[in-house]
Amino acid sequence: MPVICVKDAPGKGRGVFAQRNLKKGEVIETCPVIVLPPEEVNNLELTQLYNYYFAWGADSRAAAIALGYGSLYNHSYEPNAKYQKDFSKGLLKYVCIKDIQKDEEITINYNCNPEDKTPVWFGVAGQK
Repeated sequence: MPVICVKDAPGKGRGVFAQRNLKKGEVIETCPVIVLPPEEVNNLELTQLYNYYFAWGADSRAAAIALGYGSLYNHSYEPNAKYQKDFSKGLLKYVCIKDIQKDEEITINYNCNPEDKTPVWFGVAGQK
């Protein structure tokens, strides 16, 4: 049985949801990425991919588009998962930071650090 699926997330569009109970520390998904060099990042602002890319590289000047479901996890300032960047292997790994119940949406903090409350570039549902 698949661990995760994509379905409608009320008020957010699509989201990633648990297909079974997941435990804190469990790897949810490991996604390869397509890396765009720094000179191509500004072009993303002209596309729908602007809302789906990750800052990439030691200096965060490149961009990465996650394959798999990697670019579909929604943001939360109280996430139940985190992502880890592996620059050398070109991967993003999604890991539970608390237990997640079957059918629960899996969320990450787009600021990378699950505790970082820095405002993101869009309005967050339920946030002032």
